[in-house]
Amino acid sequence: MTLDEIMKAAVLPALALLPPVMDRPQARVMLLTIGQQESRFTDRVQKGGGPAHGFWQFESGGGVKGVMTHADSQALAQQVCVARGVPFERAQVYAALATDDILAAAFARLLLWTDPRALPGRDDAQGGWDLYARVWRPGRPHRETWNAFYAKAVQTIYQGK
Repeated sequence: MTLDEIMKAAVLPALALLPPVMDRPQARVMLLTIGQQESRFTDRVQKGGGPAHGFWQFESGGGVKGVMTHADSQALAQQVCVARGVPFERAQVYAALATDDILAAAFARLLLWTDPRALPGRDDAQGGWDLYARVWRPGRPHRETWNAFYAKAVQTIYQGK
């Protein structure tokens, strides 16, 4: 899928389920960059039998649990689950992330929301990496791919602006 297709099919519908304050260009850039970094927007279940689900590669005891229990995201996560017809139960959410791209995008945005620092600016790939590393805590980080993914996301979001 192209980044434009991901925006239309998953990110924009997910953001529409959340408060308007959460829909910022910087958030869109981060969602597109992290999705590229985590799954290349090709794998909804982690390759090699790993435990992560969805394009943003959430683990049940990691991102799913974090979003469902964090004070800043719990109520919103519950609302998203109701809107998507998914019981607000960790195993149910985790399973649904493998097939529901809108749910996955919403949970990814909510995980970003739990970080108290401001989203990185348009030209701040390093700040984006720092946020990703801090919040996603990747087991095998690949810093060498980040800048190109960030630049592609920036181009997609800010094209013509």
